[in-house]
Amino acid sequence: MKLGRSSLRGPTQPGAQESAAPARSPPPHLVEMKYIVGIGGMTNGGKTTLTNRLLSALPNCCVIHQDDFFKPQDQIAVGEDGFKQWDALESLDMEAMLSTVQAWASSPQKFARAHGVSVQPDTSDTHILILEGFLLYSYKPLLDLYSRRYFLTVPYEECKWRRSTRSYKVPDPPGLFDGHVWPMYQKYKRQMEADGVDVVYLDGTRPREELFHRVLEDIQNALLNRT
Repeated sequence: MKLGRSSLRGPTQPGAQESAAPARSPPPHLVEMKYIVGIGGMTNGGKTTLTNRLLSALPNCCVIHQDDFFKPQDQIAVGEDGFKQWDALESLDMEAMLSTVQAWASSPQKFARAHGVSVQPDTSDTHILILEGFLLYSYKPLLDLYSRRYFLTVPYEECKWRRSTRSYKVPDPPGLFDGHVWPMYQKYKRQMEADGVDVVYLDGTRPREELFHRVLEDIQNALLNRT
């Protein structure tokens, strides 16, 4: 004979009200874990290379590139330095970027499917988002969303040389690096440090594999500690 739930509890006294069973927390492995990683730092510091390696190594991992949120060229102001202000925060639609991050946070699985990322069944409770860009830590509404912030640095001469070897949709006019790019990098880095933003500095001149394994191990350890 099948026992009903009331049979298992025993008879109820006349006039007595059944108390609701206390809410039970889901097992740890069923709790959805969201982890947002920032890969920031200077132009040509190795951010995209590192991001792509992490993207292929981490489970259920999506990426949002800050460069995808540049405003149209005709909306980029010309500054006192005589250059279009591509390296200023105002050149980016950061509200749109924040909305995209919030869309991921509200439904990581839906976001992953929409961006062609297959959710792995054995790790479906863990979702990782990488934000990649050169001014990630200068927009305050995003700051508290990061689980971990990395910042790649490269010396002036190395950075200038790397920049000269790259091709851009909008080519660099003569003098842009010294007249705009480098001064703006220094400005925002000083501001970040003055605001006390907690970042993990990475030496962008180190071998790519070394940087990749260091960051990957760091993230994996952090995920283990949160489970």
